[in-house]
Amino acid sequence: MTIAHKSLILKRLPVAPQLSIVVPLCNEAPNVAELYHELTATLEAAEWTYELLFIDDGSTDQTFDVAAGLQAADPRLRVIRFRRNFGQTAAFAAGFALARGGIIVTADGDLQNDPRDIPALVRTLEAGSDIVCGWRKDRKDPFVTRRVPSMIANWIISTATGVRLHDYGCSLKAFRAEVVKPLKLYGEMHRFIPAIASELGVQIAETVVNHRPRRHGRSKYGLSRTVRVLLDLVTVKFLISYSTRPLQIFGLVGLAMGAIGTVICSYLAYVRLFGYQSIADRPLLLFGILLIFTGVQLVTLGLLAELQSRTYHESQDKPIYVIREIREAPYLAEARGPVPASSARAREVLEA
Repeated sequence: MTIAHKSLILKRLPVAPQLSIVVPLCNEAPNVAELYHELTATLEAAEWTYELLFIDDGSTDQTFDVAAGLQAADPRLRVIRFRRNFGQTAAFAAGFALARGGIIVTADGDLQNDPRDIPALVRTLEAGSDIVCGWRKDRKDPFVTRRVPSMIANWIISTATGVRLHDYGCSLKAFRAEVVKPLKLYGEMHRFIPAIASELGVQIAETVVNHRPRRHGRSKYGLSRTVRVLLDLVTVKFLISYSTRPLQIFGLVGLAMGAIGTVICSYLAYVRLFGYQSIADRPLLLFGILLIFTGVQLVTLGLLAELQSRTYHESQDKPIYVIREIREAPYLAEARGPVPASSARAREVLEA
């Protein structure tokens, strides 16, 4: 890109583009340049103004150096570098927080997502949806280690959350900024964004996208990740259904156990009073008493959870990532201003 071309882009580049493309990167040095060229070729042919946000999630190879070199030649590219590896969810959270576009598109940095699918996702979003999810109908991943666990996880997540999607794990998604920016993400929850956002009453669509085999590097996903995803699913299910009314889950179980214990103890009392039988050595008596006490404890736990839900993560405002530096055009940094610290305890460091 020539200096004259770069100056022309700077003059035409709006402070608030229509699209923000967020791409987490972790040790993807062989893929960064090709990914950048594919994205720019696709987006320059479309009618939208755009920006690219590459999130370097603690890479130990030359990922940041390659991305920074590309950014020096193209002000539409912004490179956010983490101090260490915080995970894909944190990378997406940082991208959402710093994105300036009215529509935010996410994608993986391994070239398996096809940038040419982005216009179709955006058009579906503009047709009235709030979230559009990619569906890798013809996946190019190993069947046993990747596709089978994914199919099982998709079925479990769809059943548990009530938001039925074919492919929760596909990172190629499009969001309206006002839907995704307020969300608080933790753990591995980036894949549950459609389910979490469904609580807001959003319109969710799904479209088939192309999926390509990995060309360079190694996958960061494996069977071990499935366990963490399932554990996060429990959290998501609780947040969707009971985050503002925990007493309804703890209290319901507690009342059921208390009722069963009361029936057992009432039966034993009848046997003792009217049947003149000894019940002191019957294990059923201890079981009934245990159920009653456990029921009372669960109801009490539900009441305490009701109080705790008022001071959930939002009150702590604790960051899940720390930015080391941001590479972007100087006028964009001035328009953005300083990156806000989540709290006095956050101690986010910015060394631009």
